[in-house]
Amino acid sequence: MTRMSVPALTCLSGALGGCGTFDNVPRGTESLLQVFVPQTTPIEAAEMATDPYSPERRYQGTTLLSNADFGGQPVYIQLYLDAIEDEDPGVRAAGARALGRHGEPVHAMRLVELLSDEDRYVRFEAARSLQRLHNPDAVPALLDAIRADKEPEADVRVAAAEALGQYAQPRVLQGLIAALADPRLAVNHAVRRSLVTLTGQDFGVDRSAWTRWASATDDLFAGQQPYVYPAFSREKKPYEYLPFVPPPPNETASTPVGLDPTPDR
Repeated sequence: MTRMSVPALTCLSGALGGCGTFDNVPRGTESLLQVFVPQTTPIEAAEMATDPYSPERRYQGTTLLSNADFGGQPVYIQLYLDAIEDEDPGVRAAGARALGRHGEPVHAMRLVELLSDEDRYVRFEAARSLQRLHNPDAVPALLDAIRADKEPEADVRVAAAEALGQYAQPRVLQGLIAALADPRLAVNHAVRRSLVTLTGQDFGVDRSAWTRWASATDDLFAGQQPYVYPAFSREKKPYEYLPFVPPPPNETASTPVGLDPTPDR
């Protein structure tokens, strides 16, 4: 299975079979995999998700269930936990994404395990889902994931840097400042956003300025701002104005599960 064919097939089935709305999708999504095909029942989707012969059907079934408003029920959480151990990387990625939408802080450590997955897309989905589940025990792995010498994919480093913005810890601040030396500008800007959230200061991507400020400051997090995980959003494309075509799968930004939305200051 290629990861390109599954989204294309799912979008096609949504266009032909009708689409649900995007109003109640839990904890966001990023593609037209958001669409839940009405004639696919929960039982059928669960059968797809557990098909031992077809990783493509397991991917589709897991995605359909995780996009449904009932996808957070315990029986489906267990299915997502099984999915992250699947032999197919596409299924593991779908399981990781589902846990980000429906999981609890305890599941963050299962996502941490995926940060060392051999597949970069799995690692990305794990890091992205860790933006949505708050568990301080995930910090060491996230700090490793922002290091270019340990994580070769810039997209994964970006997602991990965004996730660290919810942890007001000196080691997190120091790790983020060090990550400003990353050769990729996208990583630099993700690190900056998290530093601004944690401190209320903004020295851009100037590593020396951040280092001087941190060395001269007693209370590093006095200006901490509420953390809200990044949300996917875009304007409609021309074809999305047509009848029966779903709107953009825009997310509603929110606070990670398990995190007090107001910094204790």
